[in-house]
Amino acid sequence: MSRGERVRLRIRELAARENWTLLDVAQRSGVPYSTIKTYARSPGMTMVDIGALLKLARTFDVLIEDLFEIVQE
Repeated sequence: MSRGERVRLRIRELAARENWTLLDVAQRSGVPYSTIKTYARSPGMTMVDIGALLKLARTFDVLIEDLFEIVQE
């Protein structure tokens, strides 16, 4: 990632694909609901918890890189 780039997590899209709420995602993944909510609402972050990303990738059965997209500031 270069300067001016942030990561946006695709939690809402992936949850919708499974017909899950954010609370469902938290319960299924073991990632705290507050973290899921923060990640889902953020338009872009510079730092994320890699452990949480791994849990989310397993929960959604996707590659870790499928969880995020790079957005420009």
